[in-house]
Amino acid sequence: MSTTFTIDTSTSRATPTPQPMRRLTIPAIAAHKANGTTATPLVMLTAYTVRMAQLLDPHCDILLVGDSLGQVIYGLPSTVPVTLEIMCAHGAAVVRGSYHSVVIIDMPFGSYEESPEQAFRSCARVLKETGAAGVKLEGGAEMAETIAFLVARGIPVMGHIGLTPQSVNTLGGYGARGRSDAEAAKIVADAKAVSDAGAFACVVEGVVAPLGEAVTKAMACPTIGIGASSACDGQVLVAEDMLGLFERVPRFVKRYADMAAFVSEAAAQYAADVRARVFPGDEQTYSVK
Repeated sequence: MSTTFTIDTSTSRATPTPQPMRRLTIPAIAAHKANGTTATPLVMLTAYTVRMAQLLDPHCDILLVGDSLGQVIYGLPSTVPVTLEIMCAHGAAVVRGSYHSVVIIDMPFGSYEESPEQAFRSCARVLKETGAAGVKLEGGAEMAETIAFLVARGIPVMGHIGLTPQSVNTLGGYGARGRSDAEAAKIVADAKAVSDAGAFACVVEGVVAPLGEAVTKAMACPTIGIGASSACDGQVLVAEDMLGLFERVPRFVKRYADMAAFVSEAAAQYAADVRARVFPGDEQTYSVK
């Protein structure tokens, strides 16, 4: 899917179109952390569609086209079945719908783990087809070589350590990581390896709070926490979780709205109006000229 398509604001439902402005850059994101500290935390949310990108873009530094769309959009049991084609299609939509935020695309399971060369081919395709600024890879020390390979070839990489959802079959679930000393030490080592490999930022997911702070201190690049404490250099949530569109959400999610109830109430009112022949009314029908 090409990002060269433009939205016709006179006919498209995807309006209003924000005024173009200078988009944030990868170096600007990386520069948020200076001398080991971040004055203003980075704000990141997931987006999968043009309209959500338009609504979230003014408030975020980073929009993540997460492979969480497998569960949120497609009803899949995990992120594992998500494909490159799916990520490219949604990534291009989010780029078209945003003007301010850096757009990062999750690389789906199986598209980068085999070798640095495979990862480069997959990442290059994603950047070409979406116009996004960078990609996100899951994994710690075992992915350091691949991260360094990509960065040296012009592909900005965001890391992802701690709870890595693509490894759900190995981990046996989505429980918090780092409860044992051995696991905590490995995650800190993963953090250092990802940072030293050249990642411009790193998602730290589902770790006990003291470990989130330790990882943030260990990394030269900004950390983006999701269930990793407020000590991180930024935060990310799945937007649909934050908006209250699902009944069940992880412990680390704070609901800022109850959109599920709002949508249900609106649909119920619509159904009642249709059945009572109240809708469509005069304002929604065409008359003979």
